[in-house]
Amino acid sequence: MNKPKKTAAPLSIAEPLRITAPFNGDDLKCLKAGDIVHLSGTIFSARDAAHKKLLEAIGWGLGLPVDIKNQAIFYLGPSPAPPGKPCGSIGPTTSARMDDMTEPLLKAGLKAAIGKGKRSENAKKLFRQYGAVYFVAVGGVAAYLSRKVKKIEVVAYRYLGPEAIYRLEVKDFPLIVAYDSHGGDIFTR
Repeated sequence: MNKPKKTAAPLSIAEPLRITAPFNGDDLKCLKAGDIVHLSGTIFSARDAAHKKLLEAIGWGLGLPVDIKNQAIFYLGPSPAPPGKPCGSIGPTTSARMDDMTEPLLKAGLKAAIGKGKRSENAKKLFRQYGAVYFVAVGGVAAYLSRKVKKIEVVAYRYLGPEAIYRLEVKDFPLIVAYDSHGGDIFTR
């Protein structure tokens, strides 16, 4: 029996880029599809029901209940917090469900979205058009991701339960740049 040949050195994983939300005007421009980042700071959650409420507010000319300018929205519904923890599991939900609701939020100043999975071609173009970034969080590791949340609180639409808007304080939250602000796309690599 022949021993397998070593054909290449093992792959090394680059040190993650560290970024902070809310973002300033330039900190997302340097990101490229495929970059691994650790995000710290404040982000908001919003799923389908919260998106519909935000779009209603925009459509009626009302102010939004949270300031999303230069912010990130994470498509998630948190689980109840176990004793002594700030939150329960917080896995990403499928982002494509938000595609038709993305542009009004980008127009309002949103700079990043966090979820899982490929988005429509139109959504991908919108991220480039508005100089925004789409991050993916790894699915299936919701308990691990919850350890990166230092604080979580409902800030709007409490009556929506897990689909309310939450403000999360995160530290070194691991993400991958799926669509960068230049049109790069990790799904076509």
